[in-house]
Amino acid sequence: MLNVSKILTGGKGLAAALVKRAATVELDWDVRQKSRFDCTDSQGRHLGVFLPRGTVVRGGDVLVAEDGSLVKVIAAPQPVLVITPCADHGSPFDLARAAYHLGNRHVPIELKPDHLKIEPDHVLADMLRAMHLDVEETLAAFEPEGGAYGAQAGHAHGPEHHGHDHEHHQHHEHPGHDHEHPGHDHDHGDHEH
Repeated sequence: MLNVSKILTGGKGLAAALVKRAATVELDWDVRQKSRFDCTDSQGRHLGVFLPRGTVVRGGDVLVAEDGSLVKVIAAPQPVLVITPCADHGSPFDLARAAYHLGNRHVPIELKPDHLKIEPDHVLADMLRAMHLDVEETLAAFEPEGGAYGAQAGHAHGPEHHGHDHEHHQHHEHPGHDHEHPGHDHDHGDHEH
């Protein structure tokens, strides 16, 4: 087994010719969202992938094996539901509404300007159809959005979040002191946190 412990996001820093010659591995979303997995590449090599915890592998990323060889990741086609506005009496805004409702249910969603993609779920499909959206099952690569905090663009990052400094509000205890923060209103009476 060949061990892999390094990933280059989107093949960044590699010459296109190197990526083109690299072995490939097709992985579905279920595998790509794990940081530890086994797979077999296009050259028949058995790979043991051990990436930092929280790493999400995307189509186009390049894995670097312990021997220095490169393996380009391809997002494997898998069953997905493609959600589009109803051609007869829908609008593009319906997609935003659908994304809101799916997000409230913590459903992984791939967002596109003209459609959404989710993993198959007949209950969600019925809900979306009731919202006058067209829902069709097909086979396609699935690249859901990363979380807004930490897994931006689908990749895990440390606290620097792409080099941006973020101010964090600290709450100090003030016995009997009521104060407000935008979107965060409660009083800090004489109680301990």
